[in-house]
Amino acid sequence: MTTDPAPAASVDASSLPKAEFAFPGPLRDQLVAAILDGSKTSTTGLVADYEHGQEALPEVGRRAVVVDSDDRPVAVIEVTGVRVVPLNEVDIAHARDEGEGHTTVAEWRRDHEEFWHGEEMRQAMDDPSFTVQDTTLVVLERFRLVIDLRTAR
Repeated sequence: MTTDPAPAASVDASSLPKAEFAFPGPLRDQLVAAILDGSKTSTTGLVADYEHGQEALPEVGRRAVVVDSDDRPVAVIEVTGVRVVPLNEVDIAHARDEGEGHTTVAEWRRDHEEFWHGEEMRQAMDDPSFTVQDTTLVVLERFRLVIDLRTAR
């Protein structure tokens, strides 16, 4: 796990955008824990979700504050890579680096489709029949942990 040598005081987390992984609850807690222990260094988003929320895609160098299920800031991450590809082009390295224990792209895709086809995602997209397919564009984001705010307090 690589972190900045700069002291926590040099990172103003309150001025950074939020990085929210999944929806509040057990999955978010699992993903945040994986970020904090260094096993999660990538994530996947849907271009359609960014467009729906009128959000810009992540850019290399952008920092954000990771929040837990209680909306508490727990870490600062920095984007180190961004690729936009069709869903069927996600590779095993990206899937493994998501830190969820997937050993095949098929496992990774099954779990992600379950999430994307779930009620919370369909509500967030304002589309009760939202689905993804091979050609659905996804954002493959790589990041590094800059600082664990829990230990910097």
